[in-house]
Amino acid sequence: MTTGMDWQGDVGRTWADLYRLTDRSFAGLTQTLLDRISAMPGERVLDIGCGAGELSLAIARVRPRALVIGVDVSEQLVAAAGERAGRHGNVAFSTADAAQWHDPGFAPDLLVSRHGVMFFADPVAAFAHLRGESADAARLVFSCFRAPQENRWVPDLRALFPDDPPAIPASADAPGPFAFADPERVGAILRRAGWHDIAFEAVDFAYVAGAGPDAVGEAAAYFARIGPAAAAMRAHPDEDRSRALVRLRAWLEENCRDSLVAFPAAAWIVSAAA
Repeated sequence: MTTGMDWQGDVGRTWADLYRLTDRSFAGLTQTLLDRISAMPGERVLDIGCGAGELSLAIARVRPRALVIGVDVSEQLVAAAGERAGRHGNVAFSTADAAQWHDPGFAPDLLVSRHGVMFFADPVAAFAHLRGESADAARLVFSCFRAPQENRWVPDLRALFPDDPPAIPASADAPGPFAFADPERVGAILRRAGWHDIAFEAVDFAYVAGAGPDAVGEAAAYFARIGPAAAAMRAHPDEDRSRALVRLRAWLEENCRDSLVAFPAAAWIVSAAA
């Protein structure tokens, strides 16, 4: 299970180190989010769980008159986002828990997130807080994974490590990457938090793990540091970890086509109104 504390520690540090690879993995989803919000008004945009800032920066580029603020609990990810921002004058980043974030001079009229909202310890309280901080006519748009079985790479990875503790929480109520897979649960959370006009759109995208002349090696290094395989491998001594890496590479080789290791991934685009 990945928690907010994890993002403030090793998980956040790893994602900051590998942000170019994680951004590539979610690039198709980023574009889908940009497409979905393109017709929505929004001059004050809040990016929840902004990570290394890819979505925030993309929104700032296409909305030069808007002010975009990205918040994340990881100091390392926020630092990476700040370095990438360069001279973009309409985007800023802040280390903060979105569930407690407060800026008296900034009431967002558009709230967005790319896979950054599934880690709230108390999601009803978090979304209620965000509703209270937002403008009256604010819109909320975020992405989250659908069920693990719809994301084939997840059960495949777990099958490689059958004797390890599950990297995905057994309870849907626990924070983690698949905590918002059930639309009925998410809809209930948002309604209880004061949001309405809630809609779910199923979208698919290519989750890219490796590309180029050493696509398998790149993908192996990526999964060895991020995701369920990384958690399982960290639990093993070095000798067992080496054998696990052999199994991982064999699986990646089976999924490499034309110098590309990519997997079908399934997500929800969730929208709501304040």
